Amino acid sequence: MTNSLTNTARVLGAGLRALLALTLLTGVLYPLVVTGIAQGLFHDQANGSEIEADGKVAGSSLIGQQGYSLRYFQPRPANGLGQNSVNTRYGLTVSGATNLAADSKVLLRQVEEAKAAVVKDNSVPGYAVKPSQVPADAVTSSGSGLDPHISPAYAELQVHRVAVKNDLPVPVVEKLVEEHTEGRTLGFIGEPRVNVLRLNLALKDLAAKK
Repeated sequence: MTNSLTNTARVLGAGLRALLALTLLTGVLYPLVVTGIAQGLFHDQANGSEIEADGKVAGSSLIGQQGYSLRYFQPRPANGLGQNSVNTRYGLTVSGATNLAADSKVLLRQVEEAKAAVVKDNSVPGYAVKPSQVPADAVTSSGSGLDPHISPAYAELQVHRVAVKNDLPVPVVEKLVEEHTEGRTLGFIGEPRVNVLRLNLALKDLAAKK
């Protein structure tokens, strides 16, 4: 009986030591090492790829924002996102797509309504947008609904409206879009794109200087 109790105590003691050692190793030391490496080598990414403006965090370069006025470049639609009352720029209650099928009448109606709105909003005196000019990303949301980028084609379509709203020359706004157009990653991955938040912050600075 005594030997059984002794053996049981030894097993429990060994198990407890293993638990404490693993807790220290995987629950304390490993996270500290990984966090230290991340902060040292990938500081911006580890902290959410934040973009600052006027000494404050304006957002993340990885998460699209909604709610821009027509003075600014508009992002992709965010259909499928949930809503929150804390920060209306981000519909982060639910991140996802609409799950509407390609032949959905609801999706078709949404696309047609979005296209009509894009044509109306971006047609200004001397420049009329045709429905055939509206790119797909202007009327459809991404899989997450949080895409921070738009295509160069959609950015260029908005140039005349942005120029008029900010009393800026069209060539100046066109150059701004060109400067903020990113190429394919490593030259062959993905498509050329424009980060809407970075572009709008640059536009805000440009409009303030005129």
